[in-house]
Amino acid sequence: MRRGGPARFYIEAMPTLIEHPLVQHHLTFLRDRDTPVSAFRERLRALGRLLTYEAIRGAELALYPTPTPLERMDAPRLKEGYTVVPILRAGLALADGALDVLPEARVGHLGLARDEATLRPDAYYENLPPDLAGGHVLLMDPMLATGGSAVAATRRLIGRGARRVTLIGVVGAPEGVAAFERAHPDVPVVLAALDRGLNDRGFIVPGLGDAGDRAFGTN
Repeated sequence: MRRGGPARFYIEAMPTLIEHPLVQHHLTFLRDRDTPVSAFRERLRALGRLLTYEAIRGAELALYPTPTPLERMDAPRLKEGYTVVPILRAGLALADGALDVLPEARVGHLGLARDEATLRPDAYYENLPPDLAGGHVLLMDPMLATGGSAVAATRRLIGRGARRVTLIGVVGAPEGVAAFERAHPDVPVVLAALDRGLNDRGFIVPGLGDAGDRAFGTN
């Protein structure tokens, strides 16, 4: 992984960019406008697995008494619990990948729809597990464009008691990363790529289009 990206838009704290060859390989299929719905969704899920793996690379382990078929031993397990929270609906496939590598994680859902006129998020659904303070929350959203949805979702998580949050996405724009960093400077951001910027409709360019529409065939 590395820190860095385009310098056109000033960002005080750069996101962590994952440049593993498999991450970039899957990302190219997501960018390709001819990738069919089923393949798009599966590649997004694959990135969920890989990006989550990198996002928790520094996780602490604790030893637990474990009976093997031959004898008992003290074996390592993750010390803290995880809660995976996709922003609906584009974050669902990404979250499925996170759950592939963290099958014991709890799952919450946040529904935020972007108003295409104002580009601001409107909340329409919230269902979160209790006691978010007791573990690490992984907020999943493929696109960090204007940053509005990610900022609002993180604010809701913190309002519900979350003390440790990491935002995991696929593609970001410098404008969105900067807006998120201003609002939540202590929340790490993990991305596969930081693209050039936003167009006049608030879409990331070159980007990959509307991730929700492409993942669920509604474009």
